[in-house]
Amino acid sequence: MSALTTAVLLSLVSAVSYALAAIVQERIATTTAPSRWGLLRSGMWWTAAVLQGAGALLHVVALGLGPLTVVQPLGVLTLVLAAPMAALLGRRRVAAAAWRGIVLVSAGLAGILLLTGDRGADSLDGGGQFALAGWVLGSLALLVGAATAVQRMGHGRPGTRAVALRSVSLALAAGVAYGAASVFVKTLADNWTSAPLATFVPLAVLTLLLAGAGMASSQASYRDGGLATPLATTTVANPVVAAAAGIFLLNEGFRYGATGTVLALGAGALAAWGLVVLTSESTRQARAEETPQPQPRPRPREPRTKDTGVPGRTAEAEFAVRQAPEAATRAVVVPGPRVPAGRQPVPAP
Repeated sequence: MSALTTAVLLSLVSAVSYALAAIVQERIATTTAPSRWGLLRSGMWWTAAVLQGAGALLHVVALGLGPLTVVQPLGVLTLVLAAPMAALLGRRRVAAAAWRGIVLVSAGLAGILLLTGDRGADSLDGGGQFALAGWVLGSLALLVGAATAVQRMGHGRPGTRAVALRSVSLALAAGVAYGAASVFVKTLADNWTSAPLATFVPLAVLTLLLAGAGMASSQASYRDGGLATPLATTTVANPVVAAAAGIFLLNEGFRYGATGTVLALGAGALAAWGLVVLTSESTRQARAEETPQPQPRPRPREPRTKDTGVPGRTAEAEFAVRQAPEAATRAVVVPGPRVPAGRQPVPAP
């Protein structure tokens, strides 16, 4: 088996692992009450963490065996596989609008990754590391703060735009954290033998903190946000952050010069459109689930029948009907002389 084939197979398994982790996280978010540290006692959460870590490890190994232009686009399969796998495991139908959004996001993300050029440098230097760390920490603070603000505006009611924006903000924070962690992992892997300990240890600690922040943010984004929208947002933000770091800090660029840049911007707009479609569908579905379904009005009960097969006639009415002929045959007796039997009354003169 060639190295390229092995890289493709590892990328496929990595995508399946990421998709399963997202499904488990979404299930935890919808079935457990919000808790800051309670998830650490949940076996399902640790299962999701192991699946997430396995997917990341397989992705790193695949990058070591195959070219970036082949391995990175295969990461889109996480989004494509998650929806049918969730529908199969949870026995839930995926709406047509959700499929449309998934296709748009996948096409846009694949275009961005295919147009990203080769690295201009192998890894970040000291100045680039500080610049990326400062930008990432500031972005995480801004996104988490925005998520907290919009949650208070929406009063935590599912189906509102504020709750949808909260989910997207947290998913963006997760994607930013994961993307920066990937860049730092690449830097650590390239310089772990030559970097001084004073530089290696803080960077390793920062990478672990970013991975933990990404895990926590993605877990929170699935609460009241569904599965497709947070997963698509994180899947898009992760490679975009890595590509932005490569362009601004590693002297990378898009393929085909100005034409490639325009095509990449168009692919980004396509992915953004898909995210809007997914967010709208998620909001509509949440509103539908929260709206109480009208209950059918009970049919009026027909009066009970007794001693008759005619519906709608009560026992009292039946008794009245039976007594009517007898009452009609009774004559009114007028007081007067009694006539003996056999004799006709004599008319008065």
